[in-house]
Amino acid sequence: MNDASGLDDFENFSSGYVVITGLPNVGKSTLLNQILHERLAIVTPKPQTTRNRILGIHNTETAQAIFVDTPGVCDEINELNKYLNKEIARALADADVVLFVVDARTPPTEAEVALAEKIASTGKPALLALNKVDAVPDKGTLLPRIEEYKDLCPFVEVFPISAMGGENVPELVEKMVALLPSGPPYYARDDLTTANMRFLVAEMIREQVFLKTQKEIPYSTAVVIDEYLEPASRDDLTRIHATIHVERDSQKGIIIGAKGSMLGEIGRAAREKIERFIDGRVFLKLHVKVSKNWSRDKKSLDHLGYN
Repeated sequence: MNDASGLDDFENFSSGYVVITGLPNVGKSTLLNQILHERLAIVTPKPQTTRNRILGIHNTETAQAIFVDTPGVCDEINELNKYLNKEIARALADADVVLFVVDARTPPTEAEVALAEKIASTGKPALLALNKVDAVPDKGTLLPRIEEYKDLCPFVEVFPISAMGGENVPELVEKMVALLPSGPPYYARDDLTTANMRFLVAEMIREQVFLKTQKEIPYSTAVVIDEYLEPASRDDLTRIHATIHVERDSQKGIIIGAKGSMLGEIGRAAREKIERFIDGRVFLKLHVKVSKNWSRDKKSLDHLGYN
């Protein structure tokens, strides 16, 4: 708690953690970015892009909501997926409010039924967000769809939203903030996230791997920042060296591409995004390394930051 000089200053203040959960690719990260008005969490069309809990801090005059973007619930086919599901369980245990995000176009799946039961068992106040309503061709299907989900968990309220376009998002945020318990802020009022620049930069690089490669390649990669040197002056470059870890030699060849073409594309796109984020010039050097079957090995997961 960096901001409070004493509890008396926050007698009428509310604060707490809002956990955003749901299946992969329902728009959790897009919603977090919409709430914060900042592209904090990486977003791609591919499922299971998010791997770590990302905290985004939303401040009002009378409240501080710490939004936790969690990975999508997944089958535990390897150690990485087991780690992702543990991240979700830990987040739910710490939550003050839970937001369950679903795709308004589809009925509840078996996995969503199980997740709704898990949310209900926490006893935490929970809200339901039916996302992607802008893509629902027949709006008459929304009410029956809401009833299907309401049967799964005693949601405080249900919000049809568009995380991409922002429809009903302010109203959803207002309700989530209203459910927070009384208490002082956890973080400084001008903080946006608890993540450091190394983590955010690694995510921006990994996002470009997801966007520019196909099939199993994105899911077999992890990014580690080996060096992050801030500029001595405004005119200097921020210098970043990063390693993209893959699981097999064939994947390394695909990431590098013919005469380094794919790695060059990834690097250029990532550098441009990093420069926009930090509002400064960047020198980015990427390497590719084979770390055999890292997603299936606990020690490798620890080494790559999944712990």
